Amino acid sequence: MKLNEIRDNAGARKGRMRIGRGIGSGKGKTGGRGQKGAKARSGVSINGFEGGQMPLHMRIPKRGFNNIFAKDYAEVNLGLIQKFIDAGKIDVKQVVDHAALQAAGLARGGKDGVRLLGKGELTAKVQFKVAGASKGAVAAVEKAGGAVEVTVPAKAAKADAAE
Repeated sequence: MKLNEIRDNAGARKGRMRIGRGIGSGKGKTGGRGQKGAKARSGVSINGFEGGQMPLHMRIPKRGFNNIFAKDYAEVNLGLIQKFIDAGKIDVKQVVDHAALQAAGLARGGKDGVRLLGKGELTAKVQFKVAGASKGAVAAVEKAGGAVEVTVPAKAAKADAAE
């Protein structure tokens, strides 16, 4: 096999439909837009427009609040960590941090780090280095003989240094 001989399998890539190219194409004349009306014209068909009636997204009452300063933690329960330790996906000899939990497939997302939650049973002696932990989780880890080090987020550390 040579680089210039590499090809996709036959039918792997389907060409796009070229509309408005004559009657024989099956998408000629009106080009799949039907007859007349706003949707047949170019540059129209406004999303959510209901013909002058108050649109649904404006009729429905608004509720709640979205905090743009909220921290995004990947929340991980102790029971799940124990399950992964038993399966051999987490090494208890190493310090378990965000990177280790991500590598094991436990911590998805969490751009501000990992937060330990106390749901489930932990029997292994583990050292944790996380961005946050509940009181119950810290108690459970220390009961099993491990330790939890809660790190200060980078932004907070910079603010403390400035003072």
